[in-house]
Amino acid sequence: MKLLRSTLLLLLLLCTSHNFAQIIQTTLAPNQLPPPPSNWTKKNQLGFDISEIAFVNWSAGGTSSISGLFKGEFGRTYIKGNHKWANELIVKYGLNKQDGTELRKTDDAVMLNSTYGFRKDTISNWYYSAKFNFNTQFTNGYNYPNRDIAISKPFAPAYVFLGAGAENSNKKKNRTFYFSPITLKTTLVLDQDLANQGSFGVKKAIYAPDPMDPNSQIIVENGQKVKAEFGILLTAYMKNEIFKNIFYENRLSLYTDYLNKFGNVDVDYDTRLDLVVNAYVKANIGIHLVYDDDIKTKKDVVDPTTGSTSQVNDGPRAQLRQVLGVGLVYAFQ
Repeated sequence: MKLLRSTLLLLLLLCTSHNFAQIIQTTLAPNQLPPPPSNWTKKNQLGFDISEIAFVNWSAGGTSSISGLFKGEFGRTYIKGNHKWANELIVKYGLNKQDGTELRKTDDAVMLNSTYGFRKDTISNWYYSAKFNFNTQFTNGYNYPNRDIAISKPFAPAYVFLGAGAENSNKKKNRTFYFSPITLKTTLVLDQDLANQGSFGVKKAIYAPDPMDPNSQIIVENGQKVKAEFGILLTAYMKNEIFKNIFYENRLSLYTDYLNKFGNVDVDYDTRLDLVVNAYVKANIGIHLVYDDDIKTKKDVVDPTTGSTSQVNDGPRAQLRQVLGVGLVYAFQ
C-alpha cells in the first residue's frame, strides 16, 4: 500500500506542475524590427517513465514493484554557410523498488557528442568532420544482489573517442553516417581497485607473494587507470516516422583497434520505438545491445573455507537490455 500511495502522489505532482506551466508570448513594438535569425538551433527535452504494479490480498500471488526512469536530451547545433557544429548531451537514470528488496539501479548513462563539419558547398551532404564522444555513469554499479562490491563506478569506466573523418548528414531524411579511419579511443578506470583487477581492458596490477605471509600476495605495481587505442570508428543515426505518431530511432557505433586484435569489433547498438500519444505523453520500447571484448562479466565465488564472497571475471559476453515504458515528456526552449 505504501508503494501504491507513493506512485499516486508522484503522478499527482507531475500533473499539477504541468497544469501550472504557462506559455509567455511577447509582442514587438510598432517600430521594432524582429531579431535576426540565429545560426543556433536548440533541443531541450526532459522525460520521466514510470511503471508500477501493486498487489493487495491477491490470491494468485505477486510482488509489488515500482520503476522510474529519468531522461534528458539536450542539443545545440550551429550552422552557418558550409560550417556545422552539432552538440548533444543525453542523460539517463533509472531505479526499481520491489517489496522485500533494496532499491536497485536499472539505467545509468551520461553521453556527450560533439561533431564539427565542413563541406565544399551548401548542396552537398558530405562533410569533412572531427568528432568527440564521451560517456560514463553517475553512480556505482553492482552485480545484484551483491551490493558489497562495486563492478563499476563514475569514471570507472569512462570512454573518450576523438577522431577525424567524413560524415554524411541528411536533415530531410533525419539520418547521419560517420566514418573515421583515425580515431583515438581512451578508456578511463579512475578507481584503483577496479584498475588493479584489470577491469574494462586496462592493464591489471602485478602481484608477488608476501614475504611476511606466504599465503597472501602484495601489489608490486598498481594497475593502470588509462588505456589508449587507435583504430577505426563507424557511427550511424537514423530516425523515421514509420506510421503516424510512431517513430523508429537507431544508434549504432562500431569500433576496431589497429594494433590490438584488429577485426575484433566493439558493438554498441541502441534501437527504440516511440509511440507518441500527444505532445506530453509518450510510450517507448527499446533494446540496447553492447559487446566489448574488454568488458568481462563478473560472477560471485564463495570460499568454502571462510565463507567469504569474492568476484572473478567470467569472460566477455554480449550485453542486452530491454526497456518498455510509458511516461511524460516536456520540451522547452
